[in-house]
Amino acid sequence: MLDLIKSRLLTGSSLLKTQRELALENLALRQQLTVLSRSAKRPKLTITDRSFWVALKKIWPQWSDALVIVKPSTVVVSTATFRILFVFFLISHDRRKVLHFNVTNSPSAEWTAQQVVNAFPYDSAPRFLLRDQDRIYGSEFRDRMKAMGIEEITTARRSPWQNLYADRAIGSFRRECLDHCIIINEAHLIRIFREYIDSYYNPRRMHIGLGKDCPISRVVEPPENGAVISLPILGGLHHHYSRKAA
Repeated sequence: MLDLIKSRLLTGSSLLKTQRELALENLALRQQLTVLSRSAKRPKLTITDRSFWVALKKIWPQWSDALVIVKPSTVVVSTATFRILFVFFLISHDRRKVLHFNVTNSPSAEWTAQQVVNAFPYDSAPRFLLRDQDRIYGSEFRDRMKAMGIEEITTARRSPWQNLYADRAIGSFRRECLDHCIIINEAHLIRIFREYIDSYYNPRRMHIGLGKDCPISRVVEPPENGAVISLPILGGLHHHYSRKAA
C-alpha cells in the first residue's frame, strides 16, 4: 500500500494537472502515508484525519481521485462532528426509482445483504442486481443473493459509468440535498434523506429520460383544478407546485 501511494506521487499524469491540483493531491497522498505508517495493524482515522478530509472536500472537487486507502462507492457523508456515514441505496433501472436506502458508519457484507433482503421481502426480488466490485459485497452478500435467486452483474473496476443510473443519482443526492445540509448524526441523516426521497426525488423530480416524468408517474393537473400553489419540501430547499381549487 505504501508503495502504491508513493508511486502516485511520481505518476506521469501529473504533467497534465495544474500546480494547485498537484499540491492538493500531494497533500492528500502524504496524509494517507501518515495514517498507514502508524503502528496499528489496521490504522483508524482520528478526528484530525477526518477534519482534514472534510476540509479538502470543500476546496477540491476531485478529492476522491487521490484516495488509495478507500474508494467510495456509496454516498459518503461527513457529519458536524466529523463522523463518516455511508448511505446505501437500491435504484430501479426502469423508472430510476429509489427502492430502499439505509445509513451506517461501518458497512459490511452482512449488513449490505440484509438491506437487499429488507428491500425485497417474500418473492419480490428482482432477477438481476448490477453492482460494482466494492469489498462490502463479500462472500456473505454473494451467498445471500444466490439464495434469493438474484443474478449479480458486476461492473469493471473504476468504471462507474457502467452503472450510470446509480452514479448520476449519487450526484443528484449531493447537489440537491446533502451539500445544503449540515448533518448532525445518523438519525438526522436518515430523516433528511427520507424526506428528500419520499417527498421530492421519487414523486416530483423530473427526468428527461422518462419523458419529463418522475420515477413515480405524475398525473397532469388541468387548469380547471384551480390556482397553482407552492408547497415547501425540506424547509424550502425544494418546492412542489400543484393546483388547488379556490
